[in-house]
Amino acid sequence: MRWTKHDRDGNSGPGTSGEGARGYHHGNLKEALVRAALELIAEKGPAGFTFADAARWAGVSPAAPYRHFKSREELIGDVARRGFELFTAALDKAWDDGRPDPKTAFNRLGKAYLDFARDMPAYYSAMFEAGVPSDSDPQLRVASESAFAVLRKAAERLVASMPAGQRPPALMVALHIWSMTHGIASLFGRGDRARRTLPMAPDELLEAAVLVYLRGLGLPA
Repeated sequence: MRWTKHDRDGNSGPGTSGEGARGYHHGNLKEALVRAALELIAEKGPAGFTFADAARWAGVSPAAPYRHFKSREELIGDVARRGFELFTAALDKAWDDGRPDPKTAFNRLGKAYLDFARDMPAYYSAMFEAGVPSDSDPQLRVASESAFAVLRKAAERLVASMPAGQRPPALMVALHIWSMTHGIASLFGRGDRARRTLPMAPDELLEAAVLVYLRGLGLPA
């Protein structure tokens, strides 16, 4: 996600970066710093900027960010929390309580994961690549666990459709599917310069991988 200078002054939308936002509108410093972090992550990665860089981007003094965040890590943690909340909403919408059937909904869930990595690369990077521990903040931990809970719920529905004596642990299935999906998203599906080329669409690769995995568990096509 990128922000234009016009966005930094109060309106949102995609664009390219310019000079720092001078005059962030009093009372909106926290939001200006979050936008600064998103822009800087998009340009330099989560480890490529300092707290002072974020302040400069927002057009405030180096001391101003401390009104809302104790450190750069806390700022990125807040970005990650917001990202996980958006991510959870996207996954939950895609799952749609397993309608019209769990397998169809499960495929939508994987596509939503890839879509998020492509469309929200700065959030995605803050969530999974910034090195901020999820237990560093209770709200961040809850947000990250909520996202995985959607995937686990979907895995439980899939496993429940198998004969009772052949059901693998739903948590194991969720972790396996998460690993596959996250790997494909991080390598081939992201929307930034770290994306690698692939001779097929990432969602096609994921669909094939999940199909092979589920067949291996004994689930029919």
